[in-house]
Amino acid sequence: MKRSVRIAVTAAVALATLGCGTSTPRPPAGAPAPGSVAPATTSVSPRRDVPHRLTTGHSAWVAVSVARLWQSPSAPWSVDAPALAAPVRFRTWLRALTLSQRRALDVRSDTEALLGDRVVVVGLRRHWAKVVVPSQPSQKDARGYPGWVPRRQLTAHRPTATDQVATVTARTTWLRTDDSAKSRVTEISFGTRLPYLGSVGRYTRVVTPRGDVRRLAGGKVVVHARTAPAILPSRASIVSTAKSFLGLDYLWGGLSGFGIDCSGLTWLDYRAHGIRIPRDALPQSQHGQVTTRRPGDLLFYASNGLVHHVSMYLGDGEMIHAPHTGSVVRIEAFSNQPLRSEYVGARRYLD
Repeated sequence: MKRSVRIAVTAAVALATLGCGTSTPRPPAGAPAPGSVAPATTSVSPRRDVPHRLTTGHSAWVAVSVARLWQSPSAPWSVDAPALAAPVRFRTWLRALTLSQRRALDVRSDTEALLGDRVVVVGLRRHWAKVVVPSQPSQKDARGYPGWVPRRQLTAHRPTATDQVATVTARTTWLRTDDSAKSRVTEISFGTRLPYLGSVGRYTRVVTPRGDVRRLAGGKVVVHARTAPAILPSRASIVSTAKSFLGLDYLWGGLSGFGIDCSGLTWLDYRAHGIRIPRDALPQSQHGQVTTRRPGDLLFYASNGLVHHVSMYLGDGEMIHAPHTGSVVRIEAFSNQPLRSEYVGARRYLD
């Protein structure tokens, strides 16, 4: 459950009273047309119109499958070393964490960013960059969710410009070498968006933030216009996407198919549908429209005036959520206690 901030709760709804939002696709020059068979290549030259080094005030892009944002450069413990590496060893890190160490993430790291996500550098230290993530609206910073990321997990190279992108719609999948071997290179998460270069048989060709051309199994991604959602938004598709995470481990700050928290589940689902919502449960409860529980709506829970949890209503008296550390994403009856007695209202983000 994400960190909460005290708000006033009325009997009707969880309303916070404190302040804390066609052209024909063209591949890049030298790339094959969509649907064509392309020769194997290993890299694409990135554009050179931004500094190659991270610079305060400039954009950068996540260059590892999942980058944790830490509360300070001193926040990571020795057990967190695999999560600080480049390439990141995310599953190794998760396997090493004890239950108590997972619980302690709430005082060390609050969110994540995915491969290719844009960040803005707002501070630099020798091995660290302080960033904000514009795609994650936050009550903590009007510019986006703030945190510290190892500099080696970022790149200042602007991504290859393509009119279409490939978005991962499986819980996780593998980036593979762009050759006949199609060897596994990097496991990446649902919601990862990468520039689309074309296709080779059943594989989709993409380019990473560092300029490496890779392949993805075609059945694991959706190719769409850069300005269009990966999944057309509807209540049914939002509910179906949420259910695809059933059984996934809860992870404080998790925002990926490797592990997820309550508001991460809702944020990632809505992002795939092209709907931008705040990252944490508290601001999620403050935006959207007040509603009366329809499928895909977000349900909020408070204790002693603190919004501390969010779930998604499925209909027929059921909701889906990521409950807490040590649990997994699951479906429960809306009437189940203790959450039912803590329910303070619903919000609608889908028109």
